[in-house]
Amino acid sequence: MRFVTYDEGRLGLLTDDGEGVIDLSDRLGIDSRDPLVAYMRGDYDASRYADAEPDHDRAAVDLGSPVRRPGKVIAAPLNYENHIEEALADRDITTEEWFSIEDKGYFLKAPSSVVGPDHGVELPFSDRRTDHEIELAFVMGEEAKDVSAEEAWDHVFGYTILLDISVRGDQDRSNRKSYDTFTVVGPCVVTADEIDDPQDLEMELQLNGETRQRENTGDMVYTCADVVQYASIGATIEVGDVITTGTPEGVSELHDGDTIDAEIEDVGSMTVDVTGRDVRFADVDVAKGGQE
Repeated sequence: MRFVTYDEGRLGLLTDDGEGVIDLSDRLGIDSRDPLVAYMRGDYDASRYADAEPDHDRAAVDLGSPVRRPGKVIAAPLNYENHIEEALADRDITTEEWFSIEDKGYFLKAPSSVVGPDHGVELPFSDRRTDHEIELAFVMGEEAKDVSAEEAWDHVFGYTILLDISVRGDQDRSNRKSYDTFTVVGPCVVTADEIDDPQDLEMELQLNGETRQRENTGDMVYTCADVVQYASIGATIEVGDVITTGTPEGVSELHDGDTIDAEIEDVGSMTVDVTGRDVRFADVDVAKGGQE
């Protein structure tokens, strides 16, 4: 099943062809600000409606993030060898020496940065490089603490696409990656039983019709389960937390008016528009060292 959240808090299923939405909020009686989390925590069964006639055309609704406001967004840095090499070769991406999640651990993104594909990305500054990063992400369906990698798979509810938008610079990752709209999640969450092997999925990102990123998830340094194991050592992972697994090589700069097309095999595809603001970071008081 492919769960979506649409029109400011309604829960639905995306039809197999991706063209229709089956309403679940009324059918299941779910009234919640975060209906997918309510579904995962409750005693509901959406499977009996999986073949129902769609209530809406996909194009007629506003798709939000399937989890509207996760408690945590846990992210793996530099989790593909080819992106590590790319980052080291381009000092606009990182000024640090070689490292991976094994060295630095995970980082957190602000839940307020999460939006759905129909909201789009808003670039905060005209004079700071801001890049796209496509990633396989997943939503936790059960609480996890101190779990092994083998046990971690049992706690995953489903998989989704995540765009980790990133301002480049010397600031901490959680700063540069937590601006509003910098975590685009969607278009749906595909339940784990629908994915034969999450470590063997082709993913691709096109920017204005040109392929920039293309990779198989089998090339991760740390697998999905490894990241859960690592994160659960220090924190209790809760229902609805979103975990994202890093991006491959091919990141590039975004500009006002760009269009991102992101697709992951067996998960789905989404088109995301980019808008910019005529604001220079260099003109912000904090960037100048305080009030003048």
